[in-house]
Amino acid sequence: MNDELLQRARGIRLAIFDVDGVLTDGRLYFLADGSEFKTFNTLDGHGIKMLINSGVRTAIISGRTTPVVERRARNLGIQHLYQGREDKLVVLDELLAELGLDYEQVAYLGDDLPDLPVIRRVGLGMAVASADSFVRRHAHGVTLARGGEGAAREFCELILQAQGNLENAQGAYL
Repeated sequence: MNDELLQRARGIRLAIFDVDGVLTDGRLYFLADGSEFKTFNTLDGHGIKMLINSGVRTAIISGRTTPVVERRARNLGIQHLYQGREDKLVVLDELLAELGLDYEQVAYLGDDLPDLPVIRRVGLGMAVASADSFVRRHAHGVTLARGGEGAAREFCELILQAQGNLENAQGAYL
């Protein structure tokens, strides 16, 4: 694992996730009645739970609004959920003011251009492997996994490893 990424991850107190293309594969599914559904990866979900259990706060910032994201966030115990917010940097500033944190204490995982201002501002800004190429070029790091296919788990485990909590999180299952 990249030493620079581990160094950046050591002081993280808040991990923020985009949804479409990060916690999902980026495809949007609409039913005949107009309702929408998304598929999420259970490995990603458990990674987020391990991160929360280690004391790192979590948030979702999404430009879209769907009830299924609210349900997923609640099921995982994600503490802060912002939907329908196009300017993610404004949301970040609101959240940091509320929590009393600095940019360097934040990690963000995104995939597309609306995520880039936050990726570039925070202490650990990463892109998923399937992210837009411009976003990948400007992120601190890129996951090996694609969005919706374990990228969030990889991101969570990076933070856990950097903070010395990965072995304990995994060892709890032995």
